[in-house]
Amino acid sequence: MATREALWNYRNEFGDAFGRTYFRRFGPGVIASIGLGTYRGEPTDAVDGGLRKAVGLAIRSGVNVLDTASNYRHGRSERVIGEVLRNSSIERDAVIVSTKGGFVPFEGGEPIDRTAFLRDRFLNPGILEVDDLAGGSHALAPTFLEWSLDRSLERLGVATVDCYYLHNPETQLAVRSRSAVYDAIEDGLELLERRRLAGDVGCYGIATWEAFRVPETHDSYLSLTEILARAEAVGERIGPTDDHGFEALQLPFNVHMADAFTRANQRPPKKAARPSDGSDRRTKGTDDERLSTLELAHEADLSVFTSASLAGGDLARIDAIPPAVDRELAGDTPAQRAINFARSAPGVTCALVGTADRDHLSENVAGGTFDPMGAKAFDSVFV
Repeated sequence: MATREALWNYRNEFGDAFGRTYFRRFGPGVIASIGLGTYRGEPTDAVDGGLRKAVGLAIRSGVNVLDTASNYRHGRSERVIGEVLRNSSIERDAVIVSTKGGFVPFEGGEPIDRTAFLRDRFLNPGILEVDDLAGGSHALAPTFLEWSLDRSLERLGVATVDCYYLHNPETQLAVRSRSAVYDAIEDGLELLERRRLAGDVGCYGIATWEAFRVPETHDSYLSLTEILARAEAVGERIGPTDDHGFEALQLPFNVHMADAFTRANQRPPKKAARPSDGSDRRTKGTDDERLSTLELAHEADLSVFTSASLAGGDLARIDAIPPAVDRELAGDTPAQRAINFARSAPGVTCALVGTADRDHLSENVAGGTFDPMGAKAFDSVFV
């Protein structure tokens, strides 16, 4: 697991090569504000080789945030990260490793018979029940999440994963009610809290695609306020204190997908306040008050990691960024400026960018030598 001393030593080794806000607080120390994602690429040996080189170069170049998931490239991305960490001159405890559970993973490649694989690997052993599944591929059952976490630890070859996400829980809304999904999320958070106390997880959070960006009326919407309340309830039930390890969000954010900043779709927690007359009567906030997801995350002291920071590479093209925004961004290339847009958003800790190409990685990392926009400049591009 990453440690305060090792993270600060890493920052001291690489910090002078980057802009002043490149390293930002997270967990026990500070981390790079550009991280490497490992979602893209076919599950082949050739892509493994490219990713292996990219991960090694990243952590030797000032990028100490590696993000993956149990289902990324059928588990191969986790294995590659584990191989690199074991063989690198960079110490394991100087690197933040995050992974996710929720989607049913294959092992190395897609099976010939998906139904037989699901039955033999998950249903017959009791890891999953048929009713747990959404779309035949997603589950939040604690037995499945525990299995997924254990397999991730094995593939990564680590004793502790620094951050573990429930992966796209809004997927479950296709087959169950919103209240039932919140209950399932709470059960998942309880499992992760127990594993945190056991030392297997440093912290945990939610990784979403739509849930926190869409309007409240959308079928995929989830309330961050409700999830935070469920995390607090877990903390009150488990352990020697009422603390909990819910510390991170991961969601898409880029110049074309800025909903987490622009859409006020989250109701802030209602705070009871004692009236000035000293009576026991309590007043609460108005029902029409709303915050954006990034605002609420900031108030709740959550770290935000952006996915799709380059929109799958689309923002690396010339003229992909609106000119009025592009003029405000520092960077030599469109990719660097797009990454710095994500890094400029209030409350963002780290912009994740996926690549297995060494040249693209070097270009992305060099974006960190430029300072992001200040808060006023960032706000101004939305006026």
